[in-house]
Amino acid sequence: MSTDQIMSAIFLIAVLILILPGFLSTNYKLKEFLRNLSIWAIITLVIIVIIYLISL
Repeated sequence: MSTDQIMSAIFLIAVLILILPGFLSTNYKLKEFLRNLSIWAIITLVIIVIIYLISL
């Protein structure tokens, strides 16, 4: 693993730590939480696919 990948992982974890408490406090209902989580999963998958296609 290169230094760039390690730094990217650290920044991703730091952002997750900053966002997660607010995300959980606003999504206290299970149905709302699952809907928002699925939206974030779709957004993340789209970004990963775009990055993969660009890097080909």
